[in-house]
Amino acid sequence: MTNTVQTKANPKAGFWFCNFAFTLERFSYYSAKWLIIQFIALEAAKGGLGITDGSNAVYQSFFVAFTYLAPLFGSVLSDRFFGAKYLVPIGMALMSLGYFVGFNAHSLGGMALMIGLVSIGTGLFKPQTNSITGLLFSDKKELDKAFSTQYSMVNLGSFIGTTSIGLIAGSYGYRICFLVCAVAMLINAVLFVCSWKSLGEVGARPFKENEKKDTSAADSETVEKKPLTKIEKQRIAAIVFVSAFSAIFWIFWYMAYLPVYDYWGTAIQEAGKEVYRMNWQIGSFQVPTSFFDSLNGLVCIALGPILGILWEMDARRPNGGLTIFKHTALGLGLLGVAFAVFAFADITRGGQPANLLWVVLFGFVLSFGEMTFSPLGNSFISKFAPKRLLSAMMAVWTCAIFIAGLSYGALYNAISKIPFATSSFGIAAILIVVAAILWGMDGKLRSLVIEDKKD
Repeated sequence: MTNTVQTKANPKAGFWFCNFAFTLERFSYYSAKWLIIQFIALEAAKGGLGITDGSNAVYQSFFVAFTYLAPLFGSVLSDRFFGAKYLVPIGMALMSLGYFVGFNAHSLGGMALMIGLVSIGTGLFKPQTNSITGLLFSDKKELDKAFSTQYSMVNLGSFIGTTSIGLIAGSYGYRICFLVCAVAMLINAVLFVCSWKSLGEVGARPFKENEKKDTSAADSETVEKKPLTKIEKQRIAAIVFVSAFSAIFWIFWYMAYLPVYDYWGTAIQEAGKEVYRMNWQIGSFQVPTSFFDSLNGLVCIALGPILGILWEMDARRPNGGLTIFKHTALGLGLLGVAFAVFAFADITRGGQPANLLWVVLFGFVLSFGEMTFSPLGNSFISKFAPKRLLSAMMAVWTCAIFIAGLSYGALYNAISKIPFATSSFGIAAILIVVAAILWGMDGKLRSLVIEDKKD
């Protein structure tokens, strides 16, 4: 991380401030994602809304969907009108307000308002912070390592959030947890403003002006109107294409959490008593289902630095190493293996509660699949997106999760009518086949992003 843009400030410090901003933001996001499921269905007498008609799953899916749609619109502001580093703390403040609304919510309308505020705030935060990180490095070969490190910080926030919130909720109730998220985001906004000096001029102006810096004064006024070149159009097509495969991954990745809460985490009536399909008891301690979310964060934290170094070494090979297309194919294949693990857990338990280690194995493979490609998407876009559309292309990548957010809840409801092991094996087969197709298309897709020297 030594080859950074030379500014009057400290880009390396700016990189770590951006990382910490993501840590606190993901602390709040993943905590709220789990809280929505629990809080809406919790009895009103215990501080929840007491609504058990399935609204909790729907509202959680909306929370996921719209916090990943909003960046597509927020990116327009930073690409064309405002400096990204000024939008980021505004977004944080809106997220803080949203979680405070959740703390005071007594109806689904209040939860909807929370989701709306957090979504708008995320739109002003997420692609802008990623874009700033990408511009802090002049050596593009360092980007894979940088974004893998950032991904570890993201998952540090997720791990701390879901672990602590699970324990706080058990002792003080779910409502107070939204207030914790609100305070975390308010602190985040203040700290990021304090970091502005370390960013220097990075993110101080709209991203479209990055291209003007590389032109003469006579040409600077026509840069924005200059049509995209052939290679730029091809690279945009490649970004959109791989984002579509990313959407397939995220549909099943988010859906994978629901059976942990539902199929494995909910008691059923057998012989007049409540029993679980999974043994969540360790001694006298009942493991909260939020700890599954914590497991994902922990695995990503552990794998982030290791894979970051591995990907950096791979990128320096003569052929440039694995492309984002092969990385995405690996992620899809490993996700398929994870679903096969769950299928085996169900068919081998013999009517008894399954060992909790099955969830641990499932979570590890699930997270490993995520880490093989997700951090590298931002790196890929930083390398190949047209500068004037940098935030927009970052938003296209995150928009894949919007598609997943709108899809996974309804898909899970439909699949739940099929025996669990059968549906899990079916999903595993589909994902592995899709992974093989994408891997086979790598050569053609690689040609879209490599500029032909003859042109």
